[in-house]
Amino acid sequence: MNDSELQQLRAEVADLAARRDIHQALNNYMRGQDRLLPPTQRLAFHPDAWVDCGLFAGPAAEFIDFAQGFLAACDASQHLIGQVSITLDGRKAKGEVYFIAHHRITENGEKKDLFVAGRYHDEYEDRGQGWKIARRKEIVDWARTDAAADAFLKDQPALHLAARGELG
Repeated sequence: MNDSELQQLRAEVADLAARRDIHQALNNYMRGQDRLLPPTQRLAFHPDAWVDCGLFAGPAAEFIDFAQGFLAACDASQHLIGQVSITLDGRKAKGEVYFIAHHRITENGEKKDLFVAGRYHDEYEDRGQGWKIARRKEIVDWARTDAAADAFLKDQPALHLAARGELG
């Protein structure tokens, strides 16, 4: 392998490692939300990160408190990551991340399912402690609320139903 090929291989490995680490930040964000684990969600952000989700715009630390409060009021939630497009530029990157979020809520005493689908427009940076989110803007593409329909769960008492927290 000549020097040029070795440099190309190093660049490709660095690119793959950056994408892996950014994806881990995305996973920390989602898992921290769903399991109500603020320390895990904080791992996704740089300390001075900024988040704008429409309902809240401000420092990531304050956003996490806001999101954790909203999600704690839900019976359950699940956020799924879809397509992820990342453009790297040295120690900075931009990304668009598709998501769909399911929230079990209680409205006027009735169980309902709130679905929200959208995209995160992110800026990531590697400041020496790994790749993390520096800025995030949430764009909502659609949402809907339906009456809960999960009789299947009631008919299957042997299922292992989720709980919140680290082991949930």
